[in-house]
Amino acid sequence: MKMTLEKIDVLMKDCTLCPRRCHANRSAGERGFCGQTAEITAARAALHFWEEPCICGRQGSGTVFFTGCNLQCVFCQNFSIAHTTSDAHAIPHAGFSLSSHQLVRIFLNLQEQGAANINLVTAGHFLPQICLALQTAKSQGLSIPIVYNSSAYEEPDSLRLLEGLVDIYLPDMKYQSPKLSAEYSHAPDYFAKASDAIREMFRQTGPPVFSENGLMKTGVIVRHLLLPGQAGDSKRVLRYLHSTYGSNIYISIMNQYTPLAHTAQIPGLNRRVSQEEYGRVLDFAYKIGIERGYMQVDNTALESFIPVFDGEGLDVGTF
Repeated sequence: MKMTLEKIDVLMKDCTLCPRRCHANRSAGERGFCGQTAEITAARAALHFWEEPCICGRQGSGTVFFTGCNLQCVFCQNFSIAHTTSDAHAIPHAGFSLSSHQLVRIFLNLQEQGAANINLVTAGHFLPQICLALQTAKSQGLSIPIVYNSSAYEEPDSLRLLEGLVDIYLPDMKYQSPKLSAEYSHAPDYFAKASDAIREMFRQTGPPVFSENGLMKTGVIVRHLLLPGQAGDSKRVLRYLHSTYGSNIYISIMNQYTPLAHTAQIPGLNRRVSQEEYGRVLDFAYKIGIERGYMQVDNTALESFIPVFDGEGLDVGTF
């Protein structure tokens, strides 16, 4: 469906883009569960070198970090820009406001800098606006792949708006346990919703396709971040992904969970994942036959891996 300003206004007046279905009138300035109105806000747009090798390559992924989030995980590694609700720990004014025209210019600037792709991080609550910006940017010469980097807590109907615009999906699969997803993300239905979303993502892209230099052109990479003490749930997630998709997707098994100040008092989240825990999950992955995937080496659980959200790359002017 070709996106227009009129369609954006309709979708924003009664927002049901994500599984929260909060019905906020974001066009009138109401904030949805995601903490955002209809105004696009972002915190950083720059070359990013810490993604999977087939995403960032040597030149870096042109990554745009949007503010707000519909999941609001208590352990969020990008807490300062994701938690923009009215709760006690939120930062209500995080991020910089952007017009659709400015977003187009950001995409084109990143391509001019040599980015391997445009990487849209936590963009689902601005999905209609981003569709319009992508349509415009592509008409103005944007030709590198588009990566949709998501928690996977999405509605398939909303994802269908991206068909033909997004080349690579990079969703999380955070939990299998409804108890964990309720406790840590206020979303007991997370696994069911994420499963449906990833199914739609795979329908759009099919199996992975790579360029001659090893960069992904189309496909799905599902990320799973281990949480301390939750190796059993991690194994259930990996078994589901492998039994459902086999070698038709890549699975990125991550050990970079970093306990930050806001998790210091949360039992179970106030420590890093041990090497023994991570080793057991990797052994399980090998045992069940996961061959297409990524693992992380030591020293990834460092705060220095979290970008500085200072507005870099967002000052593109207006036209």
